[in-house]
Amino acid sequence: MTNGEVIISNREGCYAVKVSGRATFECAPPLRALAKELDQTSFQKVDIDLENCQGMDSTFMGVLAMMALRAKKIGAEISICNANELNKSLLCGLGLKRLFQFTARTVDVGDAAAQTPGSVDQRTNATTVLEAHKTLMDVDKENVKKFEKVVDFVQKDLDKLNDNKS
Repeated sequence: MTNGEVIISNREGCYAVKVSGRATFECAPPLRALAKELDQTSFQKVDIDLENCQGMDSTFMGVLAMMALRAKKIGAEISICNANELNKSLLCGLGLKRLFQFTARTVDVGDAAAQTPGSVDQRTNATTVLEAHKTLMDVDKENVKKFEKVVDFVQKDLDKLNDNKS
């Protein structure tokens, strides 16, 4: 499977996201940045096109959940578009089905460029993984037993990174 690529565009409060390849923690930082941006702004909708997505890891799905929770909080629409059965199954398996509308519509990102995280430092990666998994555990209590060890491990790793910084 090819490494994931994320393209994000914004037209007057309507975000379009296209995901290609395998969507993992490595391509999640730009989406996490968007989730943080959504916390600070008003928007009407987010369409996430998974037509060319070959699969997702839990971190990437946790970041999608972060976006969905923000949309839900302000009454904005968030849709997963063109998801294949594997990706639907992955999202539903983590209890995320109720957060999204699933549709089969065209998503236009215009001439937006792919968002690449570049050389993301360990702290940013660890923070992304931690926040994503905590979100998954908040969304569905069944995810607590799936991810509590991941959260503990990443938190310890992040604590070490922060201790070394001082």
